[in-house]
Amino acid sequence: MDASHVHRHPVFCTVVPPHLLDRIARSEVVRRADAAQRTLEQDALLRTRRSVTTLRGIAPAVGTPVADEPRRTIYDAQHRTRLPGKKVRGEGDEAAGDATVNRAYAGLGATYELFLKGFGRHSIDDSGLALDASVHYGQEYNNAFWDGQQMVFGDGDGDIFLDFTVSIDVIGHELTHGVTQYTANLDYHGQSGALNESMSDVFGSLIKQYSLDQTAQDADWLIGAGLLGPNVSGVALRSMKAPGTAYDDDELGKDPQPATMDDYVKTSQDNGGVHINSGIPNHAFYLVASELGGKAWERAGRIWYDTLTGGELASDADFKDFARLSVAAAVTRYGDGGAEHQALQKAWSAVGLG
Repeated sequence: MDASHVHRHPVFCTVVPPHLLDRIARSEVVRRADAAQRTLEQDALLRTRRSVTTLRGIAPAVGTPVADEPRRTIYDAQHRTRLPGKKVRGEGDEAAGDATVNRAYAGLGATYELFLKGFGRHSIDDSGLALDASVHYGQEYNNAFWDGQQMVFGDGDGDIFLDFTVSIDVIGHELTHGVTQYTANLDYHGQSGALNESMSDVFGSLIKQYSLDQTAQDADWLIGAGLLGPNVSGVALRSMKAPGTAYDDDELGKDPQPATMDDYVKTSQDNGGVHINSGIPNHAFYLVASELGGKAWERAGRIWYDTLTGGELASDADFKDFARLSVAAAVTRYGDGGAEHQALQKAWSAVGLG
């Protein structure tokens, strides 16, 4: 597909799902409710305004080398909502005096490194796209998002949610929305939207595992560990190992994610439950990675990356489509009847998509 072919559709991907913020906005604690309500209103405004331009399959110009180093720029939004804000750290600059700035810089670098060294991908678009991020967005903004062009991090309210740069998998999660945007371009509703979210959780977790040099057995398989405040009864936003167990809290409610198709949630909220039903393909990936063992990005991650970027995954793909194509990708790369093929078949069957 040539560079003149541009897909335009409204996409706004946040790490904290609206159903959680809706719940907090009904809190009897006024400060908590107000912060959640402000975040919901800002997210709704951005969804309405944002029309993301998606370029699929764009390669660098012939003869133009793509560097094997990231091009990072961190901006300080200074608690406003105008982006990008004031530049505070560029590529190669010394560490700033602001830990949030430095965590964002490191997270962008870790994401770039996994995609390059693990999958041979040069940045989000595979053409060396510059990685920009803004920190200190808004007032007690309880979210982080990819807006189609850059990363944005809120500071959280310091009560329910802490600084959104503390979890490297959250940074990787949001940047992976960019990778999906430039490849399969999965529609952000229903099962294709849940796959979109799941891709971000999968690679977000892999980025954390890669940065910590963890095996599949060592990993916690949590998304957003360290993000919840000390008084919240929970460990993270989501668990890939055990969907539905990440939190059970008076303010947040109970984690609604299903692990199998038996508990698939039909809802009109959150674009058809994209942050909820993503637990099913998330769990399938966990099962494959655990079955294969070792470093999860080396085989399980490679199969998921091949499926996402192989050109066969339609923008409106459902779970069964992804399961079928992932098995085919495993056979193509590792052969029929091997451990990888068997692990895929076993995992998809376990979640009800055999």
